[in-house]
Parts: sequence; structure tokens; C-alpha cells
Amino acid sequence: MIAKTKTQLMAYTAVLLALLIALQFATRSLGQIVTGSCVNLLLAFAALCIGPWSGLTIALISPFFAFLLGIGTPFIQIVPLIAVGNAVYVLLIAFLSKAFRFKFGKLAGVCIAAVCKFFVLWLLIVKIVLPIMGLPEQKLAALSASFSFPQLITALIGGLLALLISDRIMRHIDHA
Repeated sequence: MIAKTKTQLMAYTAVLLALLIALQFATRSLGQIVTGSCVNLLLAFAALCIGPWSGLTIALISPFFAFLLGIGTPFIQIVPLIAVGNAVYVLLIAFLSKAFRFKFGKLAGVCIAAVCKFFVLWLLIVKIVLPIMGLPEQKLAALSASFSFPQLITALIGGLLALLISDRIMRHIDHA
């Protein structure tokens, strides 16, 4: 991990949160796969390189900033559920990447975290909350589609990209 003091932890977390919000804003017109993958990349990077508290902080705060900036869902009822899905993702990545000590342990951790994030979002949003919101059928179908399979794809892409860059960045920082 790169943060050695509380001040460094807070600084790195703040920088990643700002970067995440900027990336969401910059990529919002490129679609869910691009924006979601960028978000998951930074969430996974925070969990792997800075630590679970940093990842958790970013996971919980960023969906609310995205909502305030008009990025993502227009429904405030869904925003806390996105935060929960993000939290599951970063905590599993942080803890499983340490727990799995075999050659592809971090990869297994990212894959398990992606599946769990997908399942949590699908269950909470698609199966529980959306059906009781009384939305028109077309809007319900579009939201249901965006909170199902694409969540798995973006979590996998972001996590795999984080794995590709995290070791290189950590080596560079350790040698600086």
C-alpha cells in the first residue's frame, strides 16, 4: 500500500475521488461500459493500492456526487444502493486479494468481487426497488437492463485494468 500515514491516506483518497468524479463527467457521453469500467478501475485501484478504507470511502461517496452532477441514475432512491454495490466490490477486492495467496489470487478476488457486486445491484435494484417505483414499462426495462449484466462486465473490466496497472504503479512509487 502506498499510504503510510493518515494524512497520506486522506490525500490519496481525495485525489482518487476527484479523479473518479472527473472521469465520470468526462466519459458520461461514451456510455455505461466506458464510464462504469473507469469507475470500477478507480474503485479497485483504491482497494488494492491504498486500502479498504480508501476504497470504501470512494465507493460510498462517489455515487452521490455523480447524482448531484447529473451523471448516472436520475433517481435518488437508487443512489444508496449503488453505494452498497460499490462497497461490496471494494471490500471484497481488498480482503480477498490479501486472503488468496496463490498465483492468481488477486484475479480470483476481482472476479468474485465483480460477481458479488453484480448480484447485489441486480437483487436490490432490479428485483426489489424498481418494481415498487411505479415507473413506465419502458423506463423500468431500461433501468433493469443497466443494473444487470452490464454491471458484471464493467466490474470485471475495471478490476482487471486495476490489476494490470496497480503493481506497476506500486513499483514506481516504491522506487521514487
